[in-house]
Amino acid sequence: MSRIGKKPIPIPAGVEVRCEGNVVTVKGPKGTLQRTVHPDMRVIVEDQQIRVERPSDEKLHKSLHGTTRSVLANMIEGVTNGYAKSLELVGVGYRAAKTGNKVTLTVGFSHPVELPNEPGIEVEVPAPNRLIVRGIDKEKVGIYAAKVRSIRPPEPYKGKGIKYEDEVVRRKVGKTGKK
Repeated sequence: MSRIGKKPIPIPAGVEVRCEGNVVTVKGPKGTLQRTVHPDMRVIVEDQQIRVERPSDEKLHKSLHGTTRSVLANMIEGVTNGYAKSLELVGVGYRAAKTGNKVTLTVGFSHPVELPNEPGIEVEVPAPNRLIVRGIDKEKVGIYAAKVRSIRPPEPYKGKGIKYEDEVVRRKVGKTGKK
């Protein structure tokens, strides 16, 4: 049995969870999230906790069991606390600016790169070389942060590029001259 899947998810105060068929709706202080779970997974809401049950020990059901539980736990965490990813721009002249509902990145190209805001995502620029992506949906926050990072990923020789704040870029030694 999945160790993660059989662990119940506590529902904190101020969060409302509804399960209609295979559609789970989580409503909390930061917003509302809705997700369709696999029809074979049973989501049971009782006694201020959520349990996920699987019908059999088939490989598919085993893999969906823990995944479904983790997705529901992430939804509850998102509507109570939210998620944030911090990005750093490393390089001479690399900077970010927020203009209206767009983020403009100057990262060494001949033109600035403009990223439009996506619904459910907030982007903060506390410093010219820092960017914070916030939202209640963990998946959307991660995808948007990865999209920003993919514009100019960090390179291993000088470390220039856009990297996550906690990311460690493994550096390589450059060319050595003729001996």
